Amino acid sequence: MKIKLESGREIVLNELTVDERDQLLDCVDYDNSKEGVKIKMLHSTMTKFIRTSVKGSDDKFIKSLNFSEKSEIFQKIQGDLLNLGEEEASD
Repeated sequence: MKIKLESGREIVLNELTVDERDQLLDCVDYDNSKEGVKIKMLHSTMTKFIRTSVKGSDDKFIKSLNFSEKSEIFQKIQGDLLNLGEEEASD
């Protein structure tokens, strides 16, 4: 799946297996505090999502991304790739 980021950069998302999706979801650790829900180890979590999910995501590519692009890719991956029908009612 090809995605155009707000910056104009285009990326291609890999087709992930169910096991790869589960591994990504399992690596996300949340911290519930008075300020709200926050993701722990945000940078390493985003890097893992990008490295696993974006074609050609070597160190050079990842280092070329600014924080806004990393955040946008991370959100797209969560929304587009990791949503396996959880929003649909079960029978």
